[in-house]
Parts: sequence; structure tokens; C-alpha cells
Amino acid sequence: MELSEYLADVAGDVDLAIHRYFGTPYGELAKASAHLLTAGGKRLRPAMLFLAADTVKKGAAFELMPAALAVELIHSFTLIHDDIMDQDAERRGVPTVHTLWDEPTAILAGDVLYAQAFEFLCRAPATDNARVRAVSLLARTCAEICNGQHQDMSFEDQAEVSEVEYLEMVRKKTGSLYAASASIGAILAGARPVQADALYQFGLTTGIAFQIQDDLIDLTVPSSVSGKDRGSDLREGKKTIIAIRAMEKGISLPQGPLSDDEVEKVVKNLEEAGVIADVRETAERILGTGKACLGVIPESEEKRLLVSLGDHFLERGS
Repeated sequence: MELSEYLADVAGDVDLAIHRYFGTPYGELAKASAHLLTAGGKRLRPAMLFLAADTVKKGAAFELMPAALAVELIHSFTLIHDDIMDQDAERRGVPTVHTLWDEPTAILAGDVLYAQAFEFLCRAPATDNARVRAVSLLARTCAEICNGQHQDMSFEDQAEVSEVEYLEMVRKKTGSLYAASASIGAILAGARPVQADALYQFGLTTGIAFQIQDDLIDLTVPSSVSGKDRGSDLREGKKTIIAIRAMEKGISLPQGPLSDDEVEKVVKNLEEAGVIADVRETAERILGTGKACLGVIPESEEKRLLVSLGDHFLERGS
């Protein structure tokens, strides 16, 4: 099976499960909680969880939909709260929760998803010890995500941000949930600690690479392809790894309102200075360290797909 087919199957299965549990919400808070969750998504974190489980024990993923829903619920919880903090008006092609309802309702909607995630995770068929380890890991991960988000926000008030600071923020804000998804799948499938740790590291590094690719997509991929506002990070003066590398090379990046032609000119300058290539190389190197961790995992079709998922994170254009 090709990765694209696998991801489509997972997304379809997760969407069916989401609509089963959240498709007919009763009451305004339930509707607000379900709004973004039922609006679609790539369901990459559930795919990471399923593949990790199946690399440990073939067929284990079949029963782990509750755990897959748990990580997707956490992801949606973070998006709802991020949209409030960033004052974004649209997400996944639909109005954000706080714009359709109000900010207090959106905060509570995210909180509901957060609580429900742990309820679903506790439903996963596994030993009590495995469930406790999985719940503990997800709780720690949520704290890491919040710390990463706060660190990201604090960058706005810093004149300079180092690459070490940036990577630490990305590790927490983005990498940690991919890491937890892989490790939780492994733990619930009965993995040995060394296997669960290896899959955690793989998820962590692929998550960091995912965010670096997001930074590249924002700047280099046309809006018609990415579905995003090209150059938004540049206009907002975000301290991305691209901006950090540009500063190291003495390149001053413009901010504020920029035309598409002006964004294109910035990209050309960064390419000529080798910044774009350097950033891509950094993402590939980080992903490579994660792949190396998988040496303790036996070869299988699921492992091949898992490695392909990591590659996909760097090859995608949206």
C-alpha cells in the first residue's frame, strides 16, 4: 500500500468515528466543541499512532481508535485556543470557533475537548499499566504544548531569537504531540520501553521537521497550492528559522503589508544567499536522527510506511 492510500483510509476511518461521537451535538457548547473537529483535517497524528502500534504488534491499531481520537481531540483543543490568541478568523475553510460564538465559549469548547481526550484514551483496550503510562504521557505533552505556545508568543517581544530557542519551542509546541502519538500507540500495543522511546524520538523529530516545512511552505509555496496566505509569517515578523538564518547572514527582512511580487523578491534573495537550502538541510538532518532511532524496530510494511510518513512531512506543499 502507498502512503497516500493509507493516509486517506485513516482519515476516512477517523472522520467516521468523529461523526459517530460528535456529529450530532446537543447544546451550544457541544456544537462549539465539535465545530472544528468535524470540519475535516489530515488526521496525521492518528496515522502516526496507528502505524507505531502496528510496527510493535501487527493488527494492534485495529482496536486503538479511542486513543487516536484522544490525540486528535487534543490537537483540536490546541487549535481552538491558538485561534483565539492569534485572532484568526478562519481555520480549515470554516470560521473559527470564537468568531462563530464568542471567546469565553471557545475557551470552554477547547477545555471540553481536552477533558474528553483523556476519557477516550482510558477506553483503549490495553493493560491498566499501559493505560496509566499513556495517560501520564499525554498529560505531560499537554503541558509541553502550552509551554511551547507561551514561548512562541514571547518571541514577539524579543529583538532576537536564537536557533536553539526556536527549536526548543517547536519541540514543545509541535513535536511533542507527534512524539506522544507514536509512543502512545506503541505503549498500548505492548511495546518494550526501548521501542516506545525510539518511536517517541521518531515522532518528536518528524514533528520538528513538520514545523520547519510549514515555515518553508508559508514563504515559498503559492497560496493557490498551499491554501494559506503566502508570506504571512514574513508580514507578521515571526521569528521562524528562516528569519533567524537570514539575520545570521545579515539579510534584513521586510515586514508589514507586502505584495506577492515583494514576497517573491524576498524568496529569491533568500535562495541566492543559501538560506532556503540551509533550512531544508536542517529539517532533513533532524528527520534523519529520528529515522536512525527506528533501528530497534523490526522491519515491516508498517515501519516502511512510518518512515514514508516522516518523508511526507518534508515533501508536502500544504
